[in-house]
Amino acid sequence: MDTADGTSAEPGRARPRTRKRAARRTQSASMADVARVAGVSSQTVSRVSNGFPGVNEETRRQVLEAMKELGYRPNSAARALKRGEFRTIGVITFGLSTTGNVRTLEAIATSAAQEGYSVTLLPVAVPTQDEVRGAFSRLGELAVDAVIVILEVHLLDASTLSMPPHVQVVVADSDAGDRYTVVDTDQAGGTRTAVRHLLDLGHRTVWHLAGPEGSYAAQRRTDAWRAELLAADRVAPPLVRGDWSAESGYHAGLRIAGLPDCTAVFVANDQMALGLLRALHESGRRVPEDVSVIGFDDIPEAGSFLPPLTTVHQDFAEVGRLCVEGVLRQMRQDATEHGTTLVPTRLVVRSSTAPPGHSG
Repeated sequence: MDTADGTSAEPGRARPRTRKRAARRTQSASMADVARVAGVSSQTVSRVSNGFPGVNEETRRQVLEAMKELGYRPNSAARALKRGEFRTIGVITFGLSTTGNVRTLEAIATSAAQEGYSVTLLPVAVPTQDEVRGAFSRLGELAVDAVIVILEVHLLDASTLSMPPHVQVVVADSDAGDRYTVVDTDQAGGTRTAVRHLLDLGHRTVWHLAGPEGSYAAQRRTDAWRAELLAADRVAPPLVRGDWSAESGYHAGLRIAGLPDCTAVFVANDQMALGLLRALHESGRRVPEDVSVIGFDDIPEAGSFLPPLTTVHQDFAEVGRLCVEGVLRQMRQDATEHGTTLVPTRLVVRSSTAPPGHSG
């Protein structure tokens, strides 16, 4: 049987159009090829390949099918050279085991995606200057336009770090405001609110289960706890320290449970507060009747603790958004900024705090 153009359509023989498209696949397809097959403009193909909004779903489907048919892959390097940017933000961080780092990273990735940027993660294995220098050096080998750093301030010694040219930097969770753009939770303000809440309930003083010594956030919270007690003319009890984990909170809690004069504890994060609650329960100390407990972070599970945990809410989404906004603003203005932006906190009162001796 012959086709309308006189060619044979015998079984096993490819139709001319099929042969033509098969040949096209063996060559490097261009954006113009995709546009021609999809029946759209090259600009529309560009918007689809870059994930931009404003393309209706049927058109997007046609473009994606044409890309698949032709084996077209967007040349990100060529696009980057053309527009002078890679649309990628590097994130340097130490440790993804803590709530703060994970949720900040998640917020950064979400905010970057909304701006049409991807994120490249550069983890630092151990918190040393050599590791941090190595991470910054790797930036020079990667296609990134800017970097957000989630690290402690003592690791950001500007005299020992070599920054790739034209890469802007924003730092989260630091006090390096004189050298970098810094975005941080209002650690001190949140702590003062927590301590005042316990004092206003009638507790004579407030014990503190602190985070690790090397942590900037832990130090800020410890300093604010001590300052708020001093301002209220109260004696600060001896510091008890953990490492952010629930296990460390549990072991510290066994010590705290043995202190009969302890009626209120401000815990530097919710995970340690969880361990403390377990230790108090096992030791026969009731919460909040015997000991009031307040945490910091307001993790999603905090309301499901037993009892539900009073805690300081951190707006991680806003921290991430401001970090991305900061690096993009510097990139667009081609200028480095200095100074700190503090994201407000709020106290979330639940059932783990009450006046001393409260019986319900």
